[in-house]
Amino acid sequence: MSGHGDDAVTRAREKAREKVQQQAAARGRAQGLEVGWTVFSYLLAGMAAYGGIGWLIGRAVHVPLLFPLGMLVGLGISIGYIIHRFGRQQAVERAPGPRKEITGDR
Repeated sequence: MSGHGDDAVTRAREKAREKVQQQAAARGRAQGLEVGWTVFSYLLAGMAAYGGIGWLIGRAVHVPLLFPLGMLVGLGISIGYIIHRFGRQQAVERAPGPRKEITGDR
C-alpha cells in the first residue's frame, strides 16, 4: 500500500514543479513584452516630442527642414536613453558577485 502512496506523492510533486516552471516562463514572456512596449513607446514619444518642437520652430522661422531634423534628434535621444536604461539594467543583472581578493605571501 505505501508504495502506491509514494508514487502518487512523487507524481503530485512533479506536476506541481512543472506548474511552477510554466508560471515562471509565462512571467518571463510577460516581462519581455512589457520591455518591448516600453522601448517602442520611448521611440515614438521622442520622435513626436522633438518632431513637434522642430515643427513649431520651423513654422516660426519658415524653415520646414526643422521638422524632420527634430524627429531624427528625438529618435537619437530616445535610442541613447534606451541603451542607458536597459543596457545598464542587464549589465547589473549579469554582473558577478563581489570578488574575493587573495592576499598573503606567495
